[in-house]
This record gives sequence, structure tokens and C-alpha cells, in this order.
Amino acid sequence: MGKIIAIANQKGGVGKTTTSVNLAASLGVLEKKVLLIDADPQANATSGLGIDVEEVELGTYQLFEDSIAAEDCIQKTSSPNLDIIPAHIDLVAIEIELVDQDQRESMLKNAITPLKELYDFILIDCAPSLGLLTLNALTASDSVVIPIQCEYFALEGLGKLLNTIKSVQKIHNNKLDIEGLLLTMYDSRLRLSNQVVEEVQKHFGEMVFDTIIQRNVRLSEAPSYGESIINYDAGSKGASNYLSLANEIIKKNP
Repeated sequence: MGKIIAIANQKGGVGKTTTSVNLAASLGVLEKKVLLIDADPQANATSGLGIDVEEVELGTYQLFEDSIAAEDCIQKTSSPNLDIIPAHIDLVAIEIELVDQDQRESMLKNAITPLKELYDFILIDCAPSLGLLTLNALTASDSVVIPIQCEYFALEGLGKLLNTIKSVQKIHNNKLDIEGLLLTMYDSRLRLSNQVVEEVQKHFGEMVFDTIIQRNVRLSEAPSYGESIINYDAGSKGASNYLSLANEIIKKNP
């Protein structure tokens, strides 16, 4: 039985999609069967794996509409053992369309739970908001990875996200766990980066992953080629960081 992990933080630019794509690819390289679900209307995880967003006909939007079986939305990627349910800009309308639906927070859960039999890990790339799309992702997930940028405002909004997670645990999904807090965009030369790492580790202790994702030019370049960092430059620091994170997650979920 596979594990569903949401990658969530309502702050933009913290490395959610970078983490979703590269963690998924790294788990695949480590011989785990992985599905990545793009639940962000910006569809960056979709284009970041080389899929033309304009050509997407079946994807996350159809899952929320409940108009088609989840298996029919799955596409292969060029990364080993990695499939994707892509997104399209149409997804932006789903929050309005679901407003009057019964159990609207559980639409994604109902659609993807059967897929747990087919994959070791299902990762959900969440939108940078705490709206209905993210609420659906948290309701569907067994755990959540929270990327935190090593910047001045790193902890801003984290309390809000943790409160949202508590609400989801209380009302919609009492099994939701925090997989870990992931420090991203770390630059060892900056005193500020080191201060953020110390602060987060001091406050959250064992909830923080040992792996820290360092700033890496190759990581920034890879999406423009429609490739994960593993395919684009397997020898880079970014690839090494995400493989380390994948190993950490596999160890936590034997």
C-alpha cells in the first residue's frame, strides 16, 4: 500500500514544485514506483517534467470534476518509475465550481485512494495558498512535507499552515501526519541562512529533515529543459541533495 505525501506551504517561491518534481524523480531512481499529482493551476510540475500544458486533456481538473477514473489521467514521464497526473490552467476555476458540492474537501481523496495499490509513493504538488485545492490535498494525504526557504521571512505564515493542518486533522483527516520540514535554498556563505537553519532546528527539532537543499544553479535550470535534476545533471549538488532526501523518506517509511 502506497503513501500519499502532500508538498505544501502557502508561501510562494519556497521550492514546493522543485521539491515535488525532484523528490519524485529521486524516489523513482531509487526503484520506488511513484506518481506525482500536479494540484497547482500554474502547472509548473507538469511543464517541469516535459509535458506541454496546452496539450493536457485529462488531468487534475477532471479528477476534481469526478468525470473520469484517476487511472485514465495518468501519463508516463521520461524519468524512471515516475508517472504524473498533469495540471492545466483550467484548474484555477475548480475552487468556484466545487463551492456547492457536498464533501467538496474529499473530492481528491475519493479519486486517488484506489491508486495507493499501484504506487509506493504518491506526491501532490500543492498550490501556494490555503484554498480548497490545498485542503483537498491535505485531506487526501497520509503526511505533508513543508518546504521552508532559508530567508528572513522563512517562519512567516508557518504558524498559519500548522493551524490549517491541525484543523484538517480535527475535521477531515485525523491520520494526517507531518512528514517533515524541509529547509530549501540554503547558502552556507550567508549568515542569515545559517541563522534560519538554527532557528528552525531549535523550534521544531526532530520534525526537521536532516537533508538541507542548497542553492544550486543547475536546479534552477532543469525545469526550462523539462527535466528533473536527476535527468538534467545527476552529478550536481541539487541531485545529491534530493537523492539524500529520498533516502531519508524511504528510511522513515520502510
